[in-house]
This record gives sequence, structure tokens and C-alpha cells, in this order.
Amino acid sequence: MAKSKFEYVRSFETDDTCLRNCYIVVRLDGRNFHKFAEQHQFAKPNDDRALGLMSRSARSVMEELEDIIISYGQSDEFSFVFKKTSTWFKRRASKLMTHVASQFSSSYVFYWKEFFGEQPLLYPPGFDGRVVLYPTNRNLRDYLSWRQADCHINNLYNTVFWTLVQKGGLTTTQAEDRLKGTLASDKNEILFSEFDINYNNESALHRKGTALIWEKRDETVSKRMKLPNEEEREVPVTRSRRKVEAYHCDIIGDQFWEEHPDILEDDNC
Repeated sequence: MAKSKFEYVRSFETDDTCLRNCYIVVRLDGRNFHKFAEQHQFAKPNDDRALGLMSRSARSVMEELEDIIISYGQSDEFSFVFKKTSTWFKRRASKLMTHVASQFSSSYVFYWKEFFGEQPLLYPPGFDGRVVLYPTNRNLRDYLSWRQADCHINNLYNTVFWTLVQKGGLTTTQAEDRLKGTLASDKNEILFSEFDINYNNESALHRKGTALIWEKRDETVSKRMKLPNEEEREVPVTRSRRKVEAYHCDIIGDQFWEEHPDILEDDNC
């Protein structure tokens, strides 16, 4: 690159390289999504179209940035975890965050019709992001556990709130007053005793959120080949391929991590 007298301005740039040997988490949150959901008439308390679009957008990010080992999302947020040893964009926080945010946002718009059909997208959605580093497997698991616990707390509240409004005939103000000071057990009791709803039977997608991970899958494809003493013909060939798979399950306990031991890296790497 040719030098010029203006090149000194590069000295104003700050070093935002992420510390080595740490998981890099980029978390995106929808900006003013309460308003966005209202104007696009999202179903309450959960809109499966919107949740599906969020997951599809997250999948697009993972397929673009294969160093992401797991993503977890709920409502209007998604967290993307880069492996400890990742060197994407020289581990620059601003590069990682902006690439994730732009890929996610553009995918959200691109795949809108796939989930919402002819319902128009009234204006572009916005997502803000942050970068946080977690040095150990325990730290990372606790972070993801925190997000899933948040999913449970918010979804239980929203489920009871909108049940009181939609089936109980309360106004939103009355439903809010009814739930003030209630514990999780109180909310479960309202659902069961007044509406015959067992919260544990509600969709796992809504209660647990969505975890996306890479998995190897065998797939059979046809390949045109010439076998010995035969004419060329289509032959089924099995090959192994990495694909992003979705799970709606508990990620706080040990079972998920024991079943997928390749997600986490050695704490001593």
C-alpha cells in the first residue's frame, strides 16, 4: 500500500483484539423489538414464525462463520460462541461483532417471506451486539445457563399474563396487577387451577429456547460412476457432512454436554 502524509490517522484506531484462550461470545438483541412485534402483529405469548426466523438467521451466521461452536437463542436475542482457538478476523471484537450482526440482520430480512409469507416487512429490523469473553468451560456454561434461565422466567410470566388476558378476560393492566409479587409456583398454580394448563406440557421451544450446534450426519447421494465390467451408471454414495442442528432442551444440566462432548474445548488449551 502506498504511503501518504495522511496515514498517521491509523494511529487513532484502538486495539480491540480479544484475549487468547477465551471463548468469544457475541450476543445480539433486537432493538425496539416490542414495537416491532406489535406492528408486525406477532402472536402472543409466542409467535413460532418469528422464533423460526430467528433460528434460521442464526443458522446462516453459523454457516458463514464455522468457528462458532454453539449458538443459543430465545425471544429476540441470540448468543454466538466462538471457540477458544478461533483466529477469525484476528480476534478483533469489532470485526466479529459487526460481521455477526450484519449477517444476522440481512438474513432476517432475506428469509422473512419464508416464515411470514405475504405479510409485508414494514421496516428494517435492528439488532445491537456486544462481545464478552469467558475463559473456562464453567464460565461459558454458566453464561448459557443464565440465558436459558432467563428464557424460562420470561416465558412463564408471558404465558400466564397472556392467558389471563386472552382466556381470563382481564385487561393488560389487571393481568399485570394480578401477577405482581407472584413466584413461579404461584404462576404455575394459576395456569393449572384456573385454566387447566400444565406449564411443563407447553412447547419445549418456548420453555427452553433454541441451541444450535454442529453435528456430523451421513447422507446418501447419487454419483455417476463407471464400475469394473459395467457401463457408467448412477451409484448411491454415503458421505459424512457437518450440519447445523437445532435442540430445544435443557442445557443447564450435564446431560446435554455429556451427549455432545466435542462442543467444549480443553480448559488448558
